[in-house]
Amino acid sequence: MSDLKIISLLPAATEIVCALGLRESLVGRSHECDFPEDVKLLPVCTHTTLSNEMSSGNIDREVKQRLSEALSIYEVDREEIKSLKPDVVITQAQCEVCAVSLPEVEKALGDDLGKDSKIISLQPQKLADILSDITTVASALGVSERGAQLLEDLNERIDLIRHKLKFIEAKPTVACIEWLDPLMVSGNWVPGLVEIAGGKPVLAEEGKHSPYIDWTDIRLADPEVLVVMPCGFSVERTLKEIDLLLALPGFNDLQAVKNNRVYIADGNQYFNRPGPRIVDSIEILAEIINPKQFIFGYEGQGWIKFGV
Repeated sequence: MSDLKIISLLPAATEIVCALGLRESLVGRSHECDFPEDVKLLPVCTHTTLSNEMSSGNIDREVKQRLSEALSIYEVDREEIKSLKPDVVITQAQCEVCAVSLPEVEKALGDDLGKDSKIISLQPQKLADILSDITTVASALGVSERGAQLLEDLNERIDLIRHKLKFIEAKPTVACIEWLDPLMVSGNWVPGLVEIAGGKPVLAEEGKHSPYIDWTDIRLADPEVLVVMPCGFSVERTLKEIDLLLALPGFNDLQAVKNNRVYIADGNQYFNRPGPRIVDSIEILAEIINPKQFIFGYEGQGWIKFGV
């Protein structure tokens, strides 16, 4: 499949393609695809209409306004894609806010793709879906055996964590914050990751979209562990707005705060990328929730402990 031309418009899909050994087949990427590092050299086929320098509140308001007016948050570079003559374009149908969606790609490209070109659309809701997507992509790209090996490797890492926690009964309650203004807790696959890592997720359910939440609900849940992982934000970016959380009434009364169990994790590189590094995300949570059992080496880069 070395002569296959692939355009990935989704960071997670780019990571899947590279993990399958098909980096050289990638001919284009989205503006957000940045891992592995050398994919940044590829032509960029999308652009965002939002600035990442905006505050969380302003980003949320702008997104809601644009969606209410049926305006896209992203622009697809139709001419760039057409010039690259891809055999396969990979996009997603999971979230209009996270990346270019399937309808946007279909609308932008129309009949521009060759008759033999195909569009693969991913729509994971749970961890099982993410792993299944790897199989889907591998099959579509003609490397099913590589996909099976990649899945075996990922499942081995997951099983190692499950096995090590098999006889540990204590499961602290864990709240994962996906957005700071307005407040959202992490849904979709994140509650499942928390459970594998030895925690009990609160205020969100696996397989369901991340809900907006009232601060009172978090105070009532009073989680033992609080992990702040805003979608698309690095640890450094989150630190710029962490005061939004600290200023909420009763924040210092949470048992997570009192027991120094507040953490900031990289929501951009890890938790909000439903690709191979979702297992890295499980390992990060395992380090956070069960520090006596796990040291994978992500602290300081994938997450930090936040002292109040």
